[in-house]
Amino acid sequence: MSGFGERVVKPGPGAGSGAGSGAAVAGGFETDLETKLTRCHDVPMRVDHVSYACRPEGLTATTERIADQLGIEPVKGGVHPRFGTRNMILPLTNHQYVEVVEVLEHPAAEKAPFGQAVRARSEAGGGWLGWVVEVEDLAPFEKRLGRQAVPGGRVFPDGRRLEWHQIGVKGLIADPQLPFMVHFDSAPEMHPSQARITDVSLAGMHIAGSPDRVTEWLGAPVETALEGLEVTWSYPDGTPGLLAVTFSTPDGLVTI
Repeated sequence: MSGFGERVVKPGPGAGSGAGSGAAVAGGFETDLETKLTRCHDVPMRVDHVSYACRPEGLTATTERIADQLGIEPVKGGVHPRFGTRNMILPLTNHQYVEVVEVLEHPAAEKAPFGQAVRARSEAGGGWLGWVVEVEDLAPFEKRLGRQAVPGGRVFPDGRRLEWHQIGVKGLIADPQLPFMVHFDSAPEMHPSQARITDVSLAGMHIAGSPDRVTEWLGAPVETALEGLEVTWSYPDGTPGLLAVTFSTPDGLVTI
């Protein structure tokens, strides 16, 4: 990982456009990495949600604590049978949301990377697990990583089924600054952000890690996925990863 001090990437128009992204570009990666990577420039990507592994008090209490800080009424999610986890949702504006997730005592949790990741983070006390990027096409990432995306799903109380595919959780486990990628197969109105009307939005993140490393992982400048967010990158003092998330609420900015 390249050495660097703390720096802030400001949101703005064209933040993911390459040379015009100003402070978001460092270390010359646009010349060095561009020629080495299987590019994913043509795959639209954006931050879909941030994931929080529940603390020892459990899923409901952890979710309610965060919901109280943000002024959002939480929504029951459901069980992810393939991953051995269950979640609750805090919908945000801009087609984004917060997922609070808990691992279950289920055989799938021992086998599925996502279940393993949630268990490890919760056993360490809980907290931010990571950030997730929604993409229109997972095929370039399957090619880059040499494996197929895995299906996920959960059933709504009314019987409808939310379905998606995801890839990259193994990367998150190995290097927690890295996002994993998701593509929703269900209709847009079933996206978790649509579960409740809200006036709270995702404003920024503090990530211990290197934007160069995440750019290499994504195969495109990280600013492409982070456009519209103010992101602070700092050199990891220990394990890299998502340290804090800032939200815009009617009462001002709230950082968790």
